Amino acid sequence: MRIPPFNPYIAVVIGVIAVSSSAVLVKLADSAPAPIIANYRILFAVIIMAPYIFIKYRHEFRTIQKKDWILCTFAGIFLAFHFILWFESLNYTSVASSVVLVTLQPIFAFLGTYLFFKERFSPGAVISMVIALLGSIIISWGDFRISGMAFFGDILALLGAVTVTAYFLMGQNARKRLSLMTYTFVVYGISSLTLILYNLILQNPFFGYPANNWWAFLALAIIPTFFGHTLFNWAIKWVSTSTISMGIVFEPIGASILAYFILDEQITGSQWLGGTIVLSGLFLFIMSTSRKRKVTISQKKI
Repeated sequence: MRIPPFNPYIAVVIGVIAVSSSAVLVKLADSAPAPIIANYRILFAVIIMAPYIFIKYRHEFRTIQKKDWILCTFAGIFLAFHFILWFESLNYTSVASSVVLVTLQPIFAFLGTYLFFKERFSPGAVISMVIALLGSIIISWGDFRISGMAFFGDILALLGAVTVTAYFLMGQNARKRLSLMTYTFVVYGISSLTLILYNLILQNPFFGYPANNWWAFLALAIIPTFFGHTLFNWAIKWVSTSTISMGIVFEPIGASILAYFILDEQITGSQWLGGTIVLSGLFLFIMSTSRKRKVTISQKKI
């Protein structure tokens, strides 16, 4: 394997910082409904990718099989609703609670592989899942005591973790036969169309938002998407999936720090305690399953 032109571990660090900005940027686009924010994040990403895709990868579209179009369609729909649910959760609960709960995605992913692919778990994986879920209960209970709406936001964040898991499970089979760029562009395109239709049904206005919202939309398409997940996908060639997974576990910490300085969001005692337990459980879970992972981090969007 040739020497990487750039230190892949530094790329992972930059990627973690980039994806940590996502929730804060959603909060900054506070004049727009969550489905509109999701719509423009994906739409702008598709527009930015389009010239490169059509110049370098257009020949691959003729070889995509019908079953892969079906899988990509469902993956795109689930990705759209992941963004809707997660972004909506940020209207009700804090960045810290929302991002920690969405980060539970690896747990749901492996539960999905158990149900659909009969993958077996080690005792350590089961114990670590219980630890992570216990932490999520502590966070949700603490938020429920603060307000019922904060608890509702936590539920939306958990549903966001479930839908992004469905996105991975639907797309992983098609991803084996398509290049990363083609797969990503197709799924993002379908996701964008889903969000446009969803907003039309809800009659959400597509225009009329202040300038700071448009900058937030564009930043969402560039920073967490291209400087985040694209760097992860590049680094996967030189570092293990478990290394990148470990890095992504730090996303809630980065998001909470950014929310504290940019949004002046405070972290409650239950969020500190529950978040620490969740992240500890996720570390143990990733370590115990790193050799058996079937849903790879190279597919992660968000």
